[in-house]
Amino acid sequence: MKFLSHKISLFALVLLVSACGQSYDEQRRLSRAERQRLLREDSLALKIAVIPTLDCLPLYLMKDHQLYDTARLDLRLKFFTAQMDCDTALLNKHVEGSISDLVRTERMKKRGLQLDYLTATNAYWQLYSNRKSRLKRLNQLGDKMIAMTRFSATDYLTDRTLDTVKTQARVYRVQFNNVFIRLNMLLNNEIDALWLTEPQATKARILENPMLRDSRDFKISLGVLALRHAGVSDNRRKLQLREFVKAYNKACDSINENGIVHYADLLRKYCKADERTISALPKLKFHHVAKPRAKDIQIASNFQ
Repeated sequence: MKFLSHKISLFALVLLVSACGQSYDEQRRLSRAERQRLLREDSLALKIAVIPTLDCLPLYLMKDHQLYDTARLDLRLKFFTAQMDCDTALLNKHVEGSISDLVRTERMKKRGLQLDYLTATNAYWQLYSNRKSRLKRLNQLGDKMIAMTRFSATDYLTDRTLDTVKTQARVYRVQFNNVFIRLNMLLNNEIDALWLTEPQATKARILENPMLRDSRDFKISLGVLALRHAGVSDNRRKLQLREFVKAYNKACDSINENGIVHYADLLRKYCKADERTISALPKLKFHHVAKPRAKDIQIASNFQ
């Protein structure tokens, strides 16, 4: 009886192991099928690279409030904290479009990437000095460090700004790409001056860091939403873009009507902005989809 009982137990164990093996194999097959399904859906979706800045607010609103027909448009935002990473996503064909600036996109075009400009954005940049460094005038920047990003709007703006003043010593440009790291360097007194866009610029202002230059002083608009030409050229993508444009315009109208503060939840979620910063943001108008001005494109193209 003991022998028989032992054989029965052994047989049950074999069945159990076999069942577990089948379950594991089945799970692997299901996981593989699920991965393939998700990859297929992602490849069909319209993917836009964004960063935690205010010019992306219409996109955040479109996505979170679903201002579009989901049967016609599957919008997926790919989040980065540095514009350089957005560029890489474009170059590697991981996204169809990206929030960027004309200096960056014109340089990518010269390197062989075919880009189309869907719309200009209302992005602008401000140059702040560290309040503890006692820099209150542009001509005091000699022998100081400015945080910026090479081959970008902030690189161009640094050139334009330094062309307007004489300093007694060389100004050192240091590259910091991450939006949050750049702001923290100012807050931690680790940099003399730096370029910021919103809402980070407002954070610097309300903490009493002197503002030395505003990009709007130069009467130029460099913010842009660019698309990979090859990524949006087929008929299916064109249908998606038509739905995208309608939703983008609707989002701009909603922000203009209700005010930026009305969407404080999106700024907290995507830009990590605090309540004090959000309440102090300037009143900005968000414009319907409209291509960048030819003169702005030309200026950016000439800066290389």
